[in-house]
Amino acid sequence: MAGGLGVAAGGGSADINQLLHNEAWYKNSRLVKLNLWILLLLITSSTNGYDGSMMNGLQTLKQWKDAFNNPSGGMTVGALAATPLAPYATDGLGRRIPILFGATVMIVGTIVQTLSHNVGAFIGARFCIGFGLTFAANAAPLLVTELAYPSQRAPLTSMYNSLWYSGAIVAAWTTYGSFRIPSSWAWRLPSVLQGLPSVIQLVFMWFCPESPRWLINRGREEQALKTLAYYHARGNEQDPLVQFEFNEIKEAIALDRQVAETVGWTDLFKTPGNRKRMRIIIALAFFSQWSGNGLVSYYLNRVFDTIGITNVAIQNLINGILQIYNMIIAILGGLYCDRIGRRTLFIASNIGMLIFFCMQTICSARYAITGSNAAANAVIAAIFLYYGSYDIAYSPLIVSYTVEILPYNLRAKGFTAFNFAISLSLIFNQYANPIALDKLGWKYYLVYCVWLAFELGFMLLFLVETKGRTLEETAALFDGDDKVAELHARAAADAGLGAKTGRAPSIDEKGSDDMIEQAPKA
Repeated sequence: MAGGLGVAAGGGSADINQLLHNEAWYKNSRLVKLNLWILLLLITSSTNGYDGSMMNGLQTLKQWKDAFNNPSGGMTVGALAATPLAPYATDGLGRRIPILFGATVMIVGTIVQTLSHNVGAFIGARFCIGFGLTFAANAAPLLVTELAYPSQRAPLTSMYNSLWYSGAIVAAWTTYGSFRIPSSWAWRLPSVLQGLPSVIQLVFMWFCPESPRWLINRGREEQALKTLAYYHARGNEQDPLVQFEFNEIKEAIALDRQVAETVGWTDLFKTPGNRKRMRIIIALAFFSQWSGNGLVSYYLNRVFDTIGITNVAIQNLINGILQIYNMIIAILGGLYCDRIGRRTLFIASNIGMLIFFCMQTICSARYAITGSNAAANAVIAAIFLYYGSYDIAYSPLIVSYTVEILPYNLRAKGFTAFNFAISLSLIFNQYANPIALDKLGWKYYLVYCVWLAFELGFMLLFLVETKGRTLEETAALFDGDDKVAELHARAAADAGLGAKTGRAPSIDEKGSDDMIEQAPKA
């Protein structure tokens, strides 16, 4: 039985864990089903990872170079074109519809890309893929964090960006295997496989539940309550956890509406709390791409060229191993984010990146000066150590941290601003990095050494810890402890949890699971 629901000194919930159900999630058929829906959403990130790694691999294929002469830019332009539109679809149509739309556009783009016989068709296909992916990627992590069971929210949302590597792994090993094909199918085969996750989403997303927060914001409170109850309490709408979640969401949305009935882009920067949020969000977006990782993510073959590794098979082999290593570390970082804390992980990540990127710079310089094989091998070791540091925080947490610190009414637009900042940083990487590497070689790494030192200072000064709070409390944190305490108290009072919170048995526990045959849908 749960006791009274208290409020922590810092304004967050002290006893929210008492409302959680104690059984293992895999023994609860409803949570298993919920997590399978979340897995369907997570593969959006896999699609993104597949694309980045595939394009990295295609740059090593003679068949692709001969056919298109290294085309670039289409996907970035497509993403930028969709950026101002995506949040309106996510807020206006719900979280599911933009994912379905994005999957459809990506399938069309993949078909055109696979059948391309000239550079114009290939770049047009890249535009479609970037356009569709932006819609899907704007909505998917929001739906993950808004559907997940409270105790699983942070790890599952952290899995979103971590599983970027699952797509990257498939792409890396596909291109490693297909480069031996003597025809254009050396690059067409990886292109065909790129559309597979979107096909899976297009088939199953019709049945995925809608976000309870979006439903409540649209006045569909009964449906939201049924969704929360079905997945979080085996169908019991009177369960204290469900009642607290439901009322906290309602109160958070009501408090946001007191500030502004309509939300525009300028609201992202209007209040001190929002400016604090956006300062961190924009910094995370640029840091995630400007920490030196862009050199390896998209131009790994050029990095290898600078240390004398020019064999295509060896380059692709190292890339494939690196992606598996990255995913393992990123998943571990995501799973432990609630235990260790976001701030601790980010600071440890920045310290490690600074140390090991400096190591990579020194070893690259030694190879350039002496031609030492030992120095070349040390560069590869430094790359793995650097990525281990990057992966404990930046891979799993940049998306989950961004969406959790944004209140509901700003979540889609704020996340779009985050993705737009990433697109801007990628444009720089796409055009500046290869030119600088060709002109400066290892000396270009010195720029990133200085920048990584700046990143560490920024994170020490400005990053806020968010562990141990509900989604609504985390979002309210930047508006002051009093806002968090008010939200928590109002939600607890509405749910009747002020003094007594005995948890009623769920429908399954009562033995009448047939009361709800299927999850409610939008």
